[in-house]
Amino acid sequence: MRRIRFSSLTISIAMLLAIVVVGEIGYVFIEGYSVIDALFMTIITVSTVGFGEVRPLSPVGELFTIFMIVFSFGAFAYAVTSITRFMVDGGFRNYFINKRTMRKVNRLSDHVILCGYGRNGSEAARILRLQGVPFLIIEQNAEIMEVIREQGYLYVEGDASDDETLKQAGIDHAKSLITTLPHDADNMLVVLSARTLNKKMQIISRASAEWSDVKLKRAGATNVIMPDMVGGRRMAKLVASPDIIQFMRYMRVNAPNQVKLVELSCSEFASAYIDKTIGELKFRKIAGVNIVGLKDDNGQYHFNPAPEFSLSEKIKLFVMGSDDQLMKLRAVVYEKG
Repeated sequence: MRRIRFSSLTISIAMLLAIVVVGEIGYVFIEGYSVIDALFMTIITVSTVGFGEVRPLSPVGELFTIFMIVFSFGAFAYAVTSITRFMVDGGFRNYFINKRTMRKVNRLSDHVILCGYGRNGSEAARILRLQGVPFLIIEQNAEIMEVIREQGYLYVEGDASDDETLKQAGIDHAKSLITTLPHDADNMLVVLSARTLNKKMQIISRASAEWSDVKLKRAGATNVIMPDMVGGRRMAKLVASPDIIQFMRYMRVNAPNQVKLVELSCSEFASAYIDKTIGELKFRKIAGVNIVGLKDDNGQYHFNPAPEFSLSEKIKLFVMGSDDQLMKLRAVVYEKG
C-alpha cells in the first residue's frame, strides 16, 4: 500500500511538471510571453483561480487556453489530491522514518531477521528485544507496518521471499533468520531464498502441517517449530504437571532478569579453563551458576553432564544463572590474562 501511494505521488508530480512545461512552451511560442508570464498564465489557467490574462489573447491563444483548461484540470485535481493524501495519511512522515530506519538497518551485523509480525512473530520480537538481541522485522502488510513503527522496531517493508528484500535486511551478514509466516508454502520460499543467499546462517521456520517439517529442513531450515504441536503438549503438561509449567512461566514472565539460560563456547575461554572436566571448572563456586547441558564435538546434546565429562574447544555449554552471576562468570572465564 505504501509503495502504491508513493507511486501515485511520483506520477502526480510528473503530471504537474508536464502541464507546466506544455503551458510554458505554448504561451511563449503562441503569445510571445516571457518565461515568467507564461508560468503565471499556466498556473492561473490550470488552477482556475479567475485572475485576468497577462494581456489579451489572440484567437489561437484562446484555443490553447481552452485546451489547457479541458485537459489539465482533471490532472491537476488528481495531483493535488494525491499530494494532500500523501501528507495527511502519514506518507510524508513515514518516508523519513523509513529513511532513518534503513540507515540503522545498514549498520546491523550478526543480527536476526524476523519474517512476519503475526502472533508468533510479535512474541519472538518481544523476547529478542527483552534479551537485547539485535534484530529487524520484514513485513509487507501496511496496517501491521504501522504497529511495527509504533513499537520502535527496525524493519524492512517488503516480501520476505524476495531476494532484494532479504539483501536490504542484510542477510549476507546476519546471524539467524526466523520465518513465522502463516502459510507453510510462504515459509518454504523464504527458507529457500535465505539459504541460497547465506549458506552458514541459522534458519528457524514455523510450520503448520506435519509433512512441512521434513520439507522445510530439506529446503535449508536448521530447525522447524510447530506451534500447534507445542501448544498441545503444553496443555497436556498443564494437566499432568501443572506446578512445573507454572514455575517455568513464572521464570519467563515474572523473573526474566533473575534466571537466564545462555550458551557459552569453550573456544572463547581463557587457556586456564581449556581441557578441564566439568567438575574442575567449579562454575557453581566461582559465580553461582549451573551447567545444565552441553553440545559435544559430534553435535550430540547432553543433559546435566557428569562432573567427569572432559571439555574441548569445540564444546558448547548451556549455563543457567542470573544476569549478575553470568556477568561474573564471563569476566572470569573469558579473561585472557
